[in-house]
Amino acid sequence: GRIAATNAISDVYAMGGTPIMALALVGMPINKLPLETIGDIIRGGESMCAEAGIPIAGGHTIDSVEPIYGLVVMGLVHPDRVKRNADARAGDVLILGKPLGVGVLSAALKKDALGEDGYAAMIANTTKLNKPGKLLAEMDGVHALTDVTGFGLLGHLLELARGAQLEARLDMEAIPLLPGVLQLAHDGYFTGASGRNWDAYGKDVALADGITAAQRALLTDPQTSGGLLVSCAPEAADAVLALFVREGFGDARVIGRMDGGSARVVVQA
Repeated sequence: GRIAATNAISDVYAMGGTPIMALALVGMPINKLPLETIGDIIRGGESMCAEAGIPIAGGHTIDSVEPIYGLVVMGLVHPDRVKRNADARAGDVLILGKPLGVGVLSAALKKDALGEDGYAAMIANTTKLNKPGKLLAEMDGVHALTDVTGFGLLGHLLELARGAQLEARLDMEAIPLLPGVLQLAHDGYFTGASGRNWDAYGKDVALADGITAAQRALLTDPQTSGGLLVSCAPEAADAVLALFVREGFGDARVIGRMDGGSARVVVQA
C-alpha cells in the first residue's frame, strides 16, 4: 500500500504540482486474503497520503480475483509553472533524483536471492515521496521534469529527447545505483519488462563499446516509484542538487546532458 501510494502521488510531483487529494481503488480476494492483510495494505496507502498532506476522499472497493490497490491523485500547479517532459533545451544538464535498480531487487526477491539490506533499500527507495518536484517547479532554469517508472531510465529519457527533438547523452558511470544491484544484474536477476523495454525502443539508443548486458538491463530496468529526472540549465545544476540533498535525496547525481541532434539517447561508458 505504501509503495502504490508513493508511486501514484509521484505523477503530480513530476509535473511540479502539489497534491491535494486522492481516491482509492481497492480490489481484494476477500475469501483468500486475511482481512488483517487487506487492512495493512489500505493503512499503508493512508500513511503515505498523510505524509504527503492529502486525504483519501473516497473511492471504490470490489471483490477481485487478485489483489489490486491504487490511487487517483489530484493536484494543483500554476499554469506558468507546469513542468512537462517535452521542454528540455540543448545544453541542459540531466539530474536523476533516486538510484536505479528497483526492478532488479524485486526480481531477486521473487527468487529468494535478496538479503535483508537489499530489501530494506528497496522499500526505502520506493516509499520516498518525490516532494522536490513541487519546489523544482519554482526554480529558474528548470526546463523539463518527469519521473522514471515502468519504461526505465532510457525510456523516460527518450521521451524527453523526442519531445524536444534533442539528443540525450548519458554517462553510465555517473548513474546512481542501489547497493548490490549491478552484481545481481550480472547474476541474471532482472525482470522480463527490462528486455521488453529494450525491444520497444532500443533502436533509438546508441550504447558505447564496453557497456555490459547487466548495465543495459539496469538502464531499461522498470522502476516502481522511481526518481525525478530533471533537465535544467547548467547554471541551475548546483541549486537543483542542493535542493535534492536538503529534501533527503542524497543520491541525486548529474548523469548527462541534452545536445542538439536527432531524438535519441547516447550512452557513454
